[in-house]
Amino acid sequence: MELKKAKDQAGKNASPVLPEGKKNFLIDIDGTVSEDIPNEEPDRMIDAYLIPGAKEQCNQWYDEGHIITFFTSRTEEHRKVTEDWLNKHGFKYHGLLMGKPRGGNYHWIDNHIVRATQFKTQWSKLVEKKVNIQVFKGD
Repeated sequence: MELKKAKDQAGKNASPVLPEGKKNFLIDIDGTVSEDIPNEEPDRMIDAYLIPGAKEQCNQWYDEGHIITFFTSRTEEHRKVTEDWLNKHGFKYHGLLMGKPRGGNYHWIDNHIVRATQFKTQWSKLVEKKVNIQVFKGD
């Protein structure tokens, strides 16, 4: 996908952005698309059960032209088994980022729009809702 050039408020080049209507989906693996398996039990990873609806929804977003990147707390030593599992179950994706901090309670600060969705046991359509967003402004 081709990124669009962007400018900052002063007219200087800024980091490029996705085309209108396209999203970067960062999707966790353990407890989100597969059963929740700790890094300390890697022998369970290849046979982890697939959470119903996960593959279908992720692949739909991929087919719609969105960017699908799995972002997991699994370590680099688990990359091959993770790729094998994703491929075995037919996931379409663009990237796999290992080493997400463990423990949850994430707070993401970025200069781009960030929307978070907490997965709660069942895949379904995303529902947009208004939330209070804190914005840092310089002096």
